Amino acid sequence: MAPQNLSFVLEKVGVVKFEDRPVPELKDPHDIIVNVKYTGICGSDVHYYTHGRIGHFVMERPMVLGHESAGVVHAVGSAVQTLRPGDEVAMEPGIPCRRCVRCKQGSYNLCPDMAFAATPPFDGTLAKFYVMPEDFCYKLPVGVSMQEGALLEPTAVAVHFCRMAKVAPGNSVVIFGVGPVGLLACKVARYVFGATTVVGVDVNESRLAFAKEHGATHVFRSKSGVTPSETAQQLIAECGLGQGADVVIDASGAEPCIQTAIHVARNGGAFTQGGMGK
Repeated sequence: MAPQNLSFVLEKVGVVKFEDRPVPELKDPHDIIVNVKYTGICGSDVHYYTHGRIGHFVMERPMVLGHESAGVVHAVGSAVQTLRPGDEVAMEPGIPCRRCVRCKQGSYNLCPDMAFAATPPFDGTLAKFYVMPEDFCYKLPVGVSMQEGALLEPTAVAVHFCRMAKVAPGNSVVIFGVGPVGLLACKVARYVFGATTVVGVDVNESRLAFAKEHGATHVFRSKSGVTPSETAQQLIAECGLGQGADVVIDASGAEPCIQTAIHVARNGGAFTQGGMGK
């Protein structure tokens, strides 16, 4: 018999496998079942694969990976009004309680009872079928592919970074770490929030070259054996930042980057910490 709900399961650190799991059922009339078509591999997926934990979230049983996804609506609950089978949707993978103080004040991303895909004890979206609330699935407009839809979750992270830092038109923005989220932060800072100078910082030449083609107006390669203060002075001089950057965003989590970032920001500038450290 062909697999009914083929899922990509992390059994334990360093061990993954495909496993046929039961097809989920609709238990809430406001839920839908999504036939997942595209899923990005996040750094958190890799971290669980290599370490089995992130902070206090510890794997205690096998877990389906994945949370950056888009797919096609397969079935809908009786109370669903805005979606129907066949619709292509992007999936928001963190479902809050909707009742706590943080949820009611509009900061549902801070809900202490958040059920986030591929975060213990909750399974992720790297499966054929996945159940979601209707209001956490977003119908993709004509012209937006499901591959692009799967990028909406990490793009939302980049938007959040820029909002927290209050990036404004004409700002200079330095972003440490131009992996996928850092690269998206470059594009969002420049093309959405209107920053005119966007500096991508990394130790990887190929990532810097890619960043220069996709959002960064300047790139800077960090070098070992140099103090954070000296690196900051060199970066400011080479990239024409004058008294320092208006906004600095760390998307690396690396201690040298965080230390350097403080020196790169101008007096009264803003710093947002996005990357997770040790």
